[in-house]
Amino acid sequence: MLPRWKLDDIAWERLDPRAVSAPLLAAVKTAALVEANSADYVTYLHKVFAEDPVFMAAATHWGLEEAQHGAALGRWAETVDPQFDFAASLKRFRDGYQIPLDASRSVRGSAAGELLARCVVESGTCSYYSAVRDHTSEPVLKQICHRIAQDEARHYQLFRTHYQHYAEQSPMSFWTRLKIALGRVGETGDDELAFAYYSANLATLRDGPAYDRRVCGRTYRRIAASMYELAHVRTVVHMIANAVGVHPGRWLIRSGARAGWWWLRGIGILHLPHAAD
Repeated sequence: MLPRWKLDDIAWERLDPRAVSAPLLAAVKTAALVEANSADYVTYLHKVFAEDPVFMAAATHWGLEEAQHGAALGRWAETVDPQFDFAASLKRFRDGYQIPLDASRSVRGSAAGELLARCVVESGTCSYYSAVRDHTSEPVLKQICHRIAQDEARHYQLFRTHYQHYAEQSPMSFWTRLKIALGRVGETGDDELAFAYYSANLATLRDGPAYDRRVCGRTYRRIAASMYELAHVRTVVHMIANAVGVHPGRWLIRSGARAGWWWLRGIGILHLPHAAD
């Protein structure tokens, strides 16, 4: 099965580099590398679910769509910044960052836990690309991010469906589910995003800085989250609550979204320039 859209479906001739700020470009370059690195995740998922050919086939298709996201974002970034070498940056990222490909069991402790963690990831990417789409005035990036956000919403449903199947066979307590979900949210501070930011934006600078996980991670998070509005935070809270099995009532969504919103404000994320600045 092929991805639902192709790179040729994008109206590349409408691209307007004048509508792109430096922070936005840096964020897209970073996202392009992470999305394009899906092959390693497919390998990992195939090992964890080696006895489930139906899910393995679904994971393969998921990986193809993720790789296409990276290709689209990488092409966009190379067009805006001809000095950016997507292939070289992706190689640099892959050489310096790798998930545990030798694992034969989920690092989450169970197959159900692995799929729940994937639901959390997809909820984050769906809300993120929706936020970028609504933030930017650049028409081609807006089109790309809209398509990616739609894909990520379907991916969330894909992983949730398979998660429910495994959870029925091996139920997890509410606290275990919550621990896995919150733990995966906390992993946004790990090396993956930080090193992707470094590989895409800093590694080739003459006399550029050495890799600093804390600095690179913090810089990327500030840029990325500066594009969020309260509605996008509500979306991710709603999706995670559904995955964990908590009824996402109005009070929960409002409270969770407000907490996330104030957290973003508290670390100074919302004071970066917008794309039109």
